[in-house]
Amino acid sequence: MRSAITQSVILPAAASSLFDMYLDPQVHESITGVPVTISSIVGSDFKAFGGVLTGTILAVVRSSLIVQSWRSVKFEPADPDSTLILSFQPEGANGRIDLVHLDVPDHDYNGVVEGWEKFYWAPWRAFLTRKVHR
Repeated sequence: MRSAITQSVILPAAASSLFDMYLDPQVHESITGVPVTISSIVGSDFKAFGGVLTGTILAVVRSSLIVQSWRSVKFEPADPDSTLILSFQPEGANGRIDLVHLDVPDHDYNGVVEGWEKFYWAPWRAFLTRKVHR
């Protein structure tokens, strides 16, 4: 059976800005605190957290959708890549990111679920709060 992680987060920025932040390597690094390789070019490589996360950009719909193949170093060599789908929608003056993360192996499932909040959503909120208060 396929695994599916679903999460939604509302952040204090326009959805189109959140989309751009995720795909901009300098801003992405400012959010997570570690260098990242990422772009909006389909077929380009993704690498974050010193290679802990890797993948490929599979599809981009400007300002609204990013699809990536995605894997963690905790995946076993025989585990296929998972698929990450990030959808960006307006939510009043804020933006909402709807995440669907498919086919994360059972042995890494809980870590990935918790990792999204710990390594992305919480730092992103903090980044945006710092930005507003400058």
